[in-house]
This record gives sequence, structure tokens and C-alpha cells, in this order.
Amino acid sequence: MAISFIACLNGAPVLIKAKIMNINIKHPLEALTIEEINSAVEIFKADKNTDKNSAYSHITLIEPDKDFIKSYKDGDEFSRLVKIVGVDSQSKGFEADINLSEKKIISLKALSSDAQPTYHTSEVFSAIMLVLENKDYQEALKKRGITNLDLVHIDPWPGGGIIHKDLKEGHRALKAISFLKENPTDNAYAKPVQGLIAHIDLTDMKVLEIEDHGVIDMPKANARYDADGQDKLRDEPKEISITQPQGPGYKVNSNKISWEGWDVRVSIDPIGGIILQNLCFDERPILFRAGMSDMVVPYGTSDPMHSWKAVFDGTEYGFGALANSLTLGCDCLGEIHYFDSHQLSFDGSVNTIENAICLHEEDYGIQWKHTNTIGEGSSEVRRSRRLVISSFSTVGNYDYGIFWYLYLDGTIQLEMKLTGIVGVSAFDASIHKTSQDMRITQELVSPIHQHLFNVRLDWFLDGGNNQLLETEVEPMPMDSSNPYGTQFQAISRHLSTENDAKRNTSAEKSRVWKILNPEKKNSIGSSSAYKILPGNTPVLLSNSDSVVGQRASFAKHNLWATPFHKEEIYGAGMHTVMHSGQGGLDDITSKNRDISNCDLVTWYTFGVTHVPRPEDWPVMPVEYCGFHLIPVGFFDQNPTINLPPSCKTNKD
Repeated sequence: MAISFIACLNGAPVLIKAKIMNINIKHPLEALTIEEINSAVEIFKADKNTDKNSAYSHITLIEPDKDFIKSYKDGDEFSRLVKIVGVDSQSKGFEADINLSEKKIISLKALSSDAQPTYHTSEVFSAIMLVLENKDYQEALKKRGITNLDLVHIDPWPGGGIIHKDLKEGHRALKAISFLKENPTDNAYAKPVQGLIAHIDLTDMKVLEIEDHGVIDMPKANARYDADGQDKLRDEPKEISITQPQGPGYKVNSNKISWEGWDVRVSIDPIGGIILQNLCFDERPILFRAGMSDMVVPYGTSDPMHSWKAVFDGTEYGFGALANSLTLGCDCLGEIHYFDSHQLSFDGSVNTIENAICLHEEDYGIQWKHTNTIGEGSSEVRRSRRLVISSFSTVGNYDYGIFWYLYLDGTIQLEMKLTGIVGVSAFDASIHKTSQDMRITQELVSPIHQHLFNVRLDWFLDGGNNQLLETEVEPMPMDSSNPYGTQFQAISRHLSTENDAKRNTSAEKSRVWKILNPEKKNSIGSSSAYKILPGNTPVLLSNSDSVVGQRASFAKHNLWATPFHKEEIYGAGMHTVMHSGQGGLDDITSKNRDISNCDLVTWYTFGVTHVPRPEDWPVMPVEYCGFHLIPVGFFDQNPTINLPPSCKTNKD
């Protein structure tokens, strides 16, 4: 199923028809079809200036100018432009902009050697084979009593940040750690090969060094997490049946979703995962585009097996390209609609991820309630429900769920669900510190680390320029006007420059940020607005001047804001493999541009500081983090006041 974007602009849903290569494209922002991806690769390969042995990182649609999307009308002509990103046979990165309508390359740009595209699958598998075939590596395994290479699991990690001393400038690299399986289906992470790190030069296709910190006894216990690996399964819980006899409440057309006043189009970005585009409520635009810009997982331990880790699961590995195919009854429950996603593989073929996005409704308890205790004691109560748009991506040992929720009252929520298998080391009392390396079994420790997500919110609130305010609640001094010292007040200030908008949360001040349209007034004369209500809000704990601090500058603050620029999509920079931070939010905001009344983009960082516990092993129960976007004066009153009652008597 093709996945596309825009739902409505300027208050009305519209369609554009374009015939490209005999493909009926109904909207200029529909996601790429299989035929279009194949055509783009053919055009790229046919160009005499391109490298025939190139490997591809990803392909994305080049979105038309925002002004065009704002003003387009049904029947307007448009071209389909795409960007192919990859590396040539010398590991030199490139971006090729291709006009599918005219079947030609319109721009071919070589990328800087110190800021390179996402790793592709071929590099990962090549790194694994280079390590397994390396004689020094095999000898190091023999010292540990390991001779059967078929039971060795190699985990490649990005080679940027803390770079190996012998790596040539401009070369791509990976680092690899190892684990031993008891059998081919075993949990590969139960038995880490402690002290052994392989450094791989992907450009020269060779192992630079097998770093060996000494032999540590292998853990003996297994950690099977599959059903067959358990001694006994508990009794199956009583069935919960979710049915909608009249069918689901949402409607789907291509990837346009309509539900209870909401309109939105959904897609999978190969870097960031699910994106929402032109989110509207009752035909009033709210967000033009919303999605994860990047994420970083920095480790806070001195253990040499982990101290260098700070992976960008988005721009280094491709969060969206690693999306799962979801399964009914497991990943999703209820009346489900699925969307497929088409991704470009390293060899130029198309990888179709079936059921990449799950759509369904959930009951969500009480929407509002009041019991009149005077008189007859009548009670009015209405039930809430929400629309769920979700996906799951597996990046190595971790699994991440992106869940967008739309509520009946205009609330928007993003929730990240973290699960999978924590990073581990074999316990060594001479290395591990109790404040950094947490015992999760008698034989294993797991290092303290963070998962920090940055979400880019491209606002189009009520169809115009927007402003950014910060609101704090502060106590008032105890004086004659506040004799009991009980008063406090909400104070707002306008954030008018990019530097002003570099802000962190403050729970003690109930700090929130409000995005408003100064030209759109509600019935009481205040501006239509939405506020960012923080949830879990750690920021980067690594030193801001450290390698991680420079490369993941987005994680230094919870809030950033910029004027819209179509190339500014990813918070750590467009290309982060081997980079030093160029193109990230520190760079993007370095000119301290005016944001006082503009086409506003906010960037919000949130996440988890993970202090591992025994309960996280062998598979981590889901941990949640995220935030809400809540209407503030966007409506004139409670927008769910007209919900019909649904109460039933015990006899019903």
C-alpha cells in the first residue's frame, strides 16, 4: 500500500492527479511507490557520471516548496523529485536529486568525508565477516576457549565519535563486540565475550585492530526469553475481546486518516520512522509535519566495552528503515488497519515492510465527569477514546515503539516505548563500578546509559505564522496584597530568537511552552494556541564539550526553535556517520535567527536515563517516555461537551 502525506490545508482536503511512468499519483506528497523507487535507481545507474558500484543508504521524496503545498489546487501540475543517498565504491558519500517526471538527475553532490550517510546493510554484514575471518580475532577467541565460529554473534556499532587512531581520514568505520551462543537459536546477548573489541575500516575492508583487554570468565547461565525456553508458562489470562460491531470509527483513503474531526496523513521516514503531515482538527491546521529527527544512546560507564558508545539510531542506522512488520494480536489489538512502507535497499532493490504502521482505536477511560451532589444527585459522565498510530523498530539489541495518539478533545500525544535487551558485560570486580555498572545477574552487569529522542514539530497553527511563549508559575511575595502567602501566578514571556528558545524543563516552575497564532483569536480575545506539556525530560549528561556533546547537540536542551528551512530536518545533522557534530542544532541555530513571528519549527528532546535493574533481564519490560501537545484557547470551550452519554444499567 502506498503511503503519502498531506490531509488538508487551508481548511479543505484536496487531491492532485499526476501521471508519472503510468503511475497515478493523486497528491504531490504521496510516499514513493515501488515503481518510482525502481525508476529512480535506473535513472541513477544510467547516468554516466555515477559510480556503477554504488551502495544505497536510503531514498526520500523531495517535498515541494511549502508555499506550493499551501496554495495548491486540485488539478495543478507537479513533478516528482526524489533524493537518493549512498556511498560509491571508494566509500565517498553522495546525494543525487532525481526528477522522476523528466527521468533525469538534476543534482549530484559529493558529501564531505567527515559527515557521511547512514550505514547500509552490506557494510554491516561485511564487517561481521571481516571480523570472523581475522586470525587475530580467532586467536583471541581460542584464549577464551571458543573455537566454533558458528556460535559467535558479532554486534557492529558505529565507528564515529571516538575514532580509532589508525583509521585514515575520510574512511568509514565500525566497531564490533562479540557474544557466544549455546546454539543457533539462543539469546545471543547472554554471554558477552568480555574485553574484545574489533575495529573495522569499511573503506579498505580490513580489520585495523583486535583490541583485547584480557580474558574474563564467560558467563554460564543462559537467558532464553522465548516461550519454549521457559520452565513453565503461567496460565493464559482471560481473553479480552475488542470488537467494533459497526466497524471502526476512522476512515482511510490511501494513507489519509479521518477520525472524529481529525485529518492526517502518515508515512515512514527511513531515518526517523513515523511522520505525521498536515495534522488538522475540524479543518483547522495544527502541524504541517511532525516526526523524530534523531535519537542518541550515550553510555555513561568507564567499562571499555561500552565507554565509547553513543549511537545515533536514526541517522547512523536508519530508524524507519528498520521498522518491523507488525502482527495482529501481538503488536496490535482490535479493529486494525495496516500501512505498508517501501524502502530502498543497499543493492538498489525495494524492501517492502508489510504492516509497518498500525492504526486502531482505544477506549481511554473517562473524558469528563461530574456528579451533582445537591438535589437528586444526578451524574454526567462521558467516555474518552483515542486513535493510535504506531510502529516498532529494532536497532540491534533494543526495540522502540513510536506511538502517536489523537484524542477527542484535541490533545496530541507522542509516546516512545522502549524494550528489547540491555547492553551487558561479564562482571569483573576489578573493572566495574557499582555507580555505573549495575548488577542484573550474578554474572552480568549492565551500564548506565540514556535514550534521548528529538522530535521536530513543524507548526502551521491555524494556517499562519506562529510565535513561541514560555509560561512559568511563580509564588508571589507575602505582603499586604498576599497576607497569607498563598498566592501564585502564571507569567509568560515571548521567546523571540533562536538563543532565547534554548530551554530546559523546570518541574518546580511548572514550565511549559506555548505555540500561538497571534492573528487567530478565540471568543475571549486571546490567541489560538497549543502548549508542549513535558513528560520524561532528561537532557544529555555527558559533558557538553565532550565528543558526544558536540555530535548530539540536540540533546543538550529540551527545547529548541528555528524558522522553517526545508533542509533542516535532522537534529544531529543530515549525515552523522563519522561526523563531529556539523549540521546539528548547534550549527543550525548559530546565527541566532529571529523567530518572533515566523513559520515556526520547534525541536523537543525527551527520553530516559536508564539505570538497569534485575527486572530488565533477559528482556526489558516496556519503559515509557514522551510528551503531550494540548490545546490552549484553540477551542472556545470543552470540545467534547457534546459527546453523547454511553452509560448502561446493570440490566442492559
